[in-house]
Amino acid sequence: MTGTGELEAVIGLEIHVQLSTRTKMFCGCELSFGDQPNVHTCPVCLAHPGVLPVPNRKAIEYALLIAAALECEVAPRSIFHRKNYFYPDSPKAYQISQFDIPIAGAGRLGDVRIHRVHLEEDAAKMIHVGESGRIQGSDASLVDFNRGGTPLVEIVTEPDLRSGAQVREWGQLLRATIKQLGVSDVNMEEGSLRCDANVSVRPSGSDRLGTKTEMKNMNSFRFIERGIEAEIARQKEVIASGGKVVQETLHFDPSTSELHSLRSKEEAHDYRYMPEPDLVPIAPTRAMLDAAAGALPELPAGRSRRYREDLAVSDSAALQLSFEVEWAEFFEGVIAHDTEIEPRAAANWVTGEFAAELRKQGDQGLSETRVTPDALGALVKLVGSKRISHASAKDVLAEMVAEGADPLEVVEERGLEQISDSGELEAIVATAIDENPKPAEQVRSGNEKAIGALVGAVMKATQGRADGGEVTRLLRRDLGL
Repeated sequence: MTGTGELEAVIGLEIHVQLSTRTKMFCGCELSFGDQPNVHTCPVCLAHPGVLPVPNRKAIEYALLIAAALECEVAPRSIFHRKNYFYPDSPKAYQISQFDIPIAGAGRLGDVRIHRVHLEEDAAKMIHVGESGRIQGSDASLVDFNRGGTPLVEIVTEPDLRSGAQVREWGQLLRATIKQLGVSDVNMEEGSLRCDANVSVRPSGSDRLGTKTEMKNMNSFRFIERGIEAEIARQKEVIASGGKVVQETLHFDPSTSELHSLRSKEEAHDYRYMPEPDLVPIAPTRAMLDAAAGALPELPAGRSRRYREDLAVSDSAALQLSFEVEWAEFFEGVIAHDTEIEPRAAANWVTGEFAAELRKQGDQGLSETRVTPDALGALVKLVGSKRISHASAKDVLAEMVAEGADPLEVVEERGLEQISDSGELEAIVATAIDENPKPAEQVRSGNEKAIGALVGAVMKATQGRADGGEVTRLLRRDLGL
């Protein structure tokens, strides 16, 4: 690859999902997060001589559910392998995983193809002790085996992604999909979802892959986006200067935006994969496959499509609502309040003004707010029927969030209903024109932007109780436009 011509990025992802089973992948030890180190261990997960692993049936069922959600083909027979490597986080000196026959593959989520889905066990957790915690005068690493043996599903994509932003958006869709299935809490900060990115560049339009680097240890999709963009820029600079990209594993430091080399990138043959002799093959029955397909809820991609196509919700609002099932249920409760409520307007209120007011008043969540879907639906209907203005509705919403107030009662108590007497409004408009001759003359002379000052005068005189659209119509009529 030369340093001439336009280069494009080619990105594939490897996503590890910790499954929310009750016990570990191959033993009966309880799974937990945040407990004292090494309290959930047994001879099996500590690899004592002579012990035998037993697969966790629930983990297999969860893997089949993920495969169904990602539209994968499930292998009629898949097997476990030993992935051999020596490191303190693996007491067996190998990891039980799946290699040449994974449980599923050839799937898709959105525009990204899924190469494979396979089951494996997680490694133990390494705790590196620094300068402030020296043990017997030297730096040390400690091992917590509570995590060792946690069931994992690894999802490997095809190299279909082209930018850090696309990776962030697709990763958020995948996380929302897995969370909707209820098989993992997909908490990146706690490590229950971990994402590695394989990044390379090539001449635009080429179908050949360049030398890839692997980016690891990034705990948010925002950091992943930044890290990938930094690595793309680095690789392009290397090639432009006549150098060659070296295959290696990198770490992106979000605090400094710097990339650090960790080690040379391993190949599959480095792990000396061999079939696991202590485990029988996985052969899902038709009943298991049907159960997985039948258990699928409405997933984020389908929900977003339904909102856009059936309810005419805007693309941005549909995307926001589809990613969090709690918000989707709240929105559907809002539109269920009354058949006259326009779904598009309701979606804009839920994702816009309502979400903003929750953040403004102590960063409330849906589980904490006293505003019910019915109450917000009543407010949206008041605006849609033009009984109150949008500005007044925002004031009412603030009181609803702060005190759990009923919107109708607030409107009546504060006299916020819009002026319904057309004669009264026409008189106020005429007065505004008489009392503001300069902007009125500017509008008559062709400067239509000046009408804003007149609209403001009318809204001030009516204390926000006039409909802005009707005010503008009357002003334009009286000014001869």
